Amino acid sequence: MEQEFHRIKRLPPYVFAEVNAMKARARAAGEDIIDLGMGNPDQPTPQHIVDKLAEAAANPRAHGYSTSKGIPGLRKALCGYYERRFNVTLDPETEVIATLGSKEGLANLAQAITSPGDIIMSPNPSYPIHAFGFIIAGGSVRSIPAAPNEDFLRALDRGVRHSVPKPVAVIVNFPSNPTAMVADLAFYKEIVDFCRQHEIYVLSDIAYCEIYFDDNPPPSILQIPGAKDVAVEFSSMSKSYNMAGWRVGFAAGNRRLISALARVKSYVDYGAFTPIQVAASAALNGPQDCVEQIRNTYKERRDVLIEGLHQMGWMVPPPPASMFAWAPIPPAFQHLGSVEFAKLLMREAKVAVAPGLGFGEQGDSHVRIGLVENKHRIRQALRNIKGFFQNYDQVLANSEEHRLKANEWWVK
Repeated sequence: MEQEFHRIKRLPPYVFAEVNAMKARARAAGEDIIDLGMGNPDQPTPQHIVDKLAEAAANPRAHGYSTSKGIPGLRKALCGYYERRFNVTLDPETEVIATLGSKEGLANLAQAITSPGDIIMSPNPSYPIHAFGFIIAGGSVRSIPAAPNEDFLRALDRGVRHSVPKPVAVIVNFPSNPTAMVADLAFYKEIVDFCRQHEIYVLSDIAYCEIYFDDNPPPSILQIPGAKDVAVEFSSMSKSYNMAGWRVGFAAGNRRLISALARVKSYVDYGAFTPIQVAASAALNGPQDCVEQIRNTYKERRDVLIEGLHQMGWMVPPPPASMFAWAPIPPAFQHLGSVEFAKLLMREAKVAVAPGLGFGEQGDSHVRIGLVENKHRIRQALRNIKGFFQNYDQVLANSEEHRLKANEWWVK
């Protein structure tokens, strides 16, 4: 009775829970921690969406069970979005399903399509649910490089030739969390052609496709001819409309995968609260200037962050998309790894970041910095980090003295 449950034993501590626990302990001690660790939008949901929620919630007929695949109006609204944004036509009855955020959709699809021992190819580093959704479902994960380049394609080919059994699916996530990398249609075409040839499904996550900074909107894999033969794509309203807590997302594409996801969801949920779905429909169908405003806010924050880091000598690449900067650990601290470096930033600079190790072992040379505070707070974080770096010789000299204490603080 005291042994850990089988599936739980396969899951390491969730990185975001650990960062939150660290932050809570520090704040409970009266410290002002600037939280750049979570991908939690800090801006309000646009008012016209909130107003539609209130209007729909005032109707008592909307208070009963909804439908797990999403109300028809919401599924049609997503089809309209794909038509406008990507010039992709979808059938709202067979090629679209509403989910409780893209994370839930990925996890439930993993349950639907994974048999014990099945192999899934997932980028490393990547958002944890991409790999662990399939691990929870009883599958095995083969890591492949995260960048959308020839290394990814070569690893995909090796995975098919040297895996027994043959992989069931490959996951792609662009713009990427955590790396912020973006892919183009040429890369997606290579993926679709390969997976059609080898009868492998493609699970594409484009949760950050509306947060881009170079006037070059990231594409959808469903724009590739024949993609719907093998691909399903997950999107979300969490970042595009500041609706993270509303839990509204979608899966679209391959009919067999959509049907499998719908069947599992019919057993485990009744869908989001109907007024939330009505408000989400209004968001997709209504004016989109709010999305542009949200995008511009993140761009302004990105520019402040990257310029400030470069001025102090921390050469972090400017992210072309997403709400994160994927920051290589400065050379003086690389020997510490991402967890120890994150501890130092928390303790010495009062800034919370996400250790790259939480996204896979290939992320341990980086930390993820979220653009989730206003420009004033980001500038304050930069001042704190600069002061930390200016005294880093003393900090490193004392690191052994503080190591046990810091480790104690991290795990309490």
